[in-house]
Amino acid sequence: MPHYRAVGDVPPKRHTQHRRPDGGLYREELMGAEGFAGDSALLYHTGVPAAIVDATPWRPADLTTHPNIPLLPRHFRLPALFDGTQPGTQPGDIDVVTGRRLILGNADVRICYVVAGAASPLYRNTTGDECGYVEAGAATVETVFGTLDARQGDYVIIPRGVTHRWVPDPATPLRVYVIEANSHLAPPPRYLSRHGQFLEHAPYCERDLRPPAGPLLVTGTDVEVLVKHHHSRGANGGVAGTRYRCPSHPFDVVGWDGCLYPYTFNIADFEPVTGRVHQPPPVHQVFAGRNVMICNFVPRKVDYHPLAVPVPYYHSNVDSDEVMFYCGGDYAARGGSGIGPGSVSLHPGGHTHGPQPGAVERSLGVESVDELAVMVDTFRPLELGEGALACDDGRYAWTWADGDSRRHRAPNNTEHPITPSTQ
Repeated sequence: MPHYRAVGDVPPKRHTQHRRPDGGLYREELMGAEGFAGDSALLYHTGVPAAIVDATPWRPADLTTHPNIPLLPRHFRLPALFDGTQPGTQPGDIDVVTGRRLILGNADVRICYVVAGAASPLYRNTTGDECGYVEAGAATVETVFGTLDARQGDYVIIPRGVTHRWVPDPATPLRVYVIEANSHLAPPPRYLSRHGQFLEHAPYCERDLRPPAGPLLVTGTDVEVLVKHHHSRGANGGVAGTRYRCPSHPFDVVGWDGCLYPYTFNIADFEPVTGRVHQPPPVHQVFAGRNVMICNFVPRKVDYHPLAVPVPYYHSNVDSDEVMFYCGGDYAARGGSGIGPGSVSLHPGGHTHGPQPGAVERSLGVESVDELAVMVDTFRPLELGEGALACDDGRYAWTWADGDSRRHRAPNNTEHPITPSTQ
């Protein structure tokens, strides 16, 4: 994180005695990134944060992936995954942690989707930071650092190793697009000074970030915590799970300070960059990780050159796969493709893409756009998860040719079977 915070009861000097009202000592925990050479936080526990009394295997959801062969752009209709027509797709029985379904993944990132109505177990991901984009609904996210209120349009950033749980508001199902990085996620370095302050050209700043306001203290015994972690074998994407049983509740932190903590950021607080001609995707970037970048496209005024073309030019991002989650508004460049709110498009590296037929002509003279989308670019090829295979529309690749596939076959034809990855 780019700035320091102190919350709750912390001693005046770090690594010194910090005593409880009864004279006993609080236990100090240093949570540090990059081998303690990066951002860190000091947390002060009433209990022993290392204490466990049992550990058993826990299997996360299916993380098997399948190569995108033949190489095709694809359209996934995510709402179909939780439409209530199949067993286990009723939101009231699903939680954000165990109910998420894998759409796309590689060695650097897993992109999942979930519609949930139930409170999740206590959970921490030790493979990397998590970014949950709240498409709809609201939730309280309880963490060892305190509570976050998550609402529609929020990015919820949970650093690696932070114990937390999602508690949805019962008024409406919670729809979350989850980006699980195998690294840390942070504002792009070009937005920050050498000391970590947001610079004036950055499209958001410290005032827009909402961290926990105070400690969260919960009592309990024999408390279960699900832990997602790496393992050396290739099964299930190289990810395993362990179920710890703790003698006391992990939410026992009376105070903390540092530059590493969870926070939320609302997409409406992102200030778009515009120009006389169409701006390239990096101006929309909001977070960066190892071999992955997250961008958002928000309502904005568009290009104002008298001969401007307000939709994107055809482009081939030769080093990246591009994934777009359409979460609101009207994305004019995809008109006629079947894409709508809740859709995800995959434009793989090596395939030129751009506006659908007729979109350029319709855009001429447009002064503003009302689009809302979250984009993930990766620098290794993405493979298809079980969720993607379940909601691929099978037609998107042919829409630039007015639906003419010549062979009139869906992408997953028997001549080019999709088989599980061995990586």
